Amino acid sequence: MNDRRSFIKKTAAGAAGVAMGATAFSAKSYANILGANDRVILGSIGIRGRGKGLLESFSKMYGDGVMVKTICDVDTQFFKERIALAAKNQKGNKPGTEVDMRKVYEDKEIDAVVIATPNHWHALATIWACQAGKHVYVEKPSSHNVWEGRKMIEAARKYNRVVQVGFQNRSISNVMQAMGFLHSGGIGEVFMARGMCFKPRDSFGIAKDSTPPSSLNYDLWLGPASYRPYNEKKGHYNWHWHWDTGNGDTGNQGPHQFDIARWGLNKKVHPVKIQSMGGIFGITSFECSQETPNTQMSVFEYEDGKILEFETRGRYTNAEANAGVKIGNLFYGSDGWMEVNGSNWKAYKGREKEPFAGSGMAEGAAVGGDQSFRTAPDSKGHFGNFIDGVRSGSRYDLNCDVEDGHMSTALPLLANIAYKVGTTLRFNGEHEDFIDNEEADLMLTRRYRYPYIVPEVV
Repeated sequence: MNDRRSFIKKTAAGAAGVAMGATAFSAKSYANILGANDRVILGSIGIRGRGKGLLESFSKMYGDGVMVKTICDVDTQFFKERIALAAKNQKGNKPGTEVDMRKVYEDKEIDAVVIATPNHWHALATIWACQAGKHVYVEKPSSHNVWEGRKMIEAARKYNRVVQVGFQNRSISNVMQAMGFLHSGGIGEVFMARGMCFKPRDSFGIAKDSTPPSSLNYDLWLGPASYRPYNEKKGHYNWHWHWDTGNGDTGNQGPHQFDIARWGLNKKVHPVKIQSMGGIFGITSFECSQETPNTQMSVFEYEDGKILEFETRGRYTNAEANAGVKIGNLFYGSDGWMEVNGSNWKAYKGREKEPFAGSGMAEGAAVGGDQSFRTAPDSKGHFGNFIDGVRSGSRYDLNCDVEDGHMSTALPLLANIAYKVGTTLRFNGEHEDFIDNEEADLMLTRRYRYPYIVPEVV
């Protein structure tokens, strides 16, 4: 069953439709598959928190012609459990295991990889995959710094691979509908977007440097990051709050809302001006090794004067807007405003307190009779969209191609640079560098640790 071209095609009569392996398909479902031998074979790289979720979701697509052949992680402690999880969803077909992702890329049977590593590995893992002829689903943020994000785009284009970034809102029908409403003039001309990441987090503590656990290949875990002694408080998950490996909550949960904000503003260019300020409040360096701010306000200005605001609150906080938004977005236009809370949205005219349009509201709630925003397609979900893109081989079938992912990821990365430099920055979007600020320019990339180097020429 692990042979890429060996799953069985059976024909059933009448309404029973078509069966592939042990799984029945309707005729309509079968028509969406390019051929009986086109099972998409995946490698799943990174299998802890988010990686476990991706593994579960993709292995559940076994009946739709998808199979996870190999799981890969630099820490072997969860292999047994994750093998069982995938096998349960794949009619008993167990994935193999690898510690080094390069071994996954050497397997010519694998069509695509799913990457859920720490942020500092996203770019190199994606570039290596493209060079090996694999399509890629990579979690957000697409990259750890701006320069390597551009290299990911170059690799995807050079090797003609589809690369989807994990901005799942791009495949949620209600969110697609909300964006269509904004773009059709639902609240007039949108002049400002506000993203919110209000996610209180407590101190995770502090520990002395120590010896890595026997299950962990620490050299591979560090990868492109500068060498530092192993420390359990800077490792699994806590890597988010240290600059060498993570981007703080502004670059962790924040990218989802940054993406919606940029999408709502309909901006396909970088901002020209960036400001960011904040700090670590309520937690001292004596009790926690966190480096990234837990409270941060960032403001971006585009060439036409439109504004994108973003706020990260990692301490106790109230919610905002009528829907009690903590993780979401607000948009302000010449005729009213709109709130997006998860997959639900509501729009308000002028100073009115009751919404006149929104998810689940009557079809007649529109501006000037324009119903085009209501034609957002039913979504197969972000994972299904990726598999469709793999089968077609066209990036134009993706809901979040790597270039869109890069444009949204760059926003929190630029905000963090402005925070660290401590001054207002002007940005040249065409060349992706700062105007008259060498200190900030140095932060657009990093010093890579040999041999885990993102190449200049991909």
